[in-house]
Amino acid sequence: MCRRGPLGLLVLEAGRPRCLDCADLGHLVFLPRGDTALTRRAREESGLSAVVVRFHRRRGRYERQGVLVEEDALTRAEARCLADAEARARRRARDAARRAVEDVRFTAAFAAEIRRLFPGCPEERAAAIAGHAGLRGSGRVGRSAAGRALSRGAVTAAVRAAVRHVDTPYDRLLMEGVPRNEARARVTGAVQAVLEHWATDLNTGRRKGGGT
Repeated sequence: MCRRGPLGLLVLEAGRPRCLDCADLGHLVFLPRGDTALTRRAREESGLSAVVVRFHRRRGRYERQGVLVEEDALTRAEARCLADAEARARRRARDAARRAVEDVRFTAAFAAEIRRLFPGCPEERAAAIAGHAGLRGSGRVGRSAAGRALSRGAVTAAVRAAVRHVDTPYDRLLMEGVPRNEARARVTGAVQAVLEHWATDLNTGRRKGGGT
């Protein structure tokens, strides 16, 4: 058995263990497993590399622990990964800014459509309803295909839901244990009354028909 150098890592040659120095691998550094991109790039950059495994007695098999690579190669690989991480961060920032602009425009358009269908709806309520319904990632009606298309049905559904929660005792009924369908039935008249009021143009007195 080779007794020179640290015996933390050994190389089997012809069934005999050799230390890294005896196996001409002593100049390599150990890169633990876990970062797939870094490992791949380190092996690409390294002229010499070796896979490190450990025998798991209970499982009865060898399991990969990491790789041995040249130190300069690891440094270059780390620099490449860092550059990629910075590029991804910049891309995420650009995407976030773009989505923010899109959300502002969509919310404004949704609010404008609410006001078109329900001219009696106060502007601040229309803005609040649009912001709630169109919240990205919420799964609400404003994020549906119909909502993004500003369809009459989707816009009306968003307004009806807002009225139900804000202008009626619907939420209180739910907290009191009233089944959802029954609670909705109890407040249907109140919701419809608000929708009909909002559907009337306060300047002309004409109905827009948004509450139907």
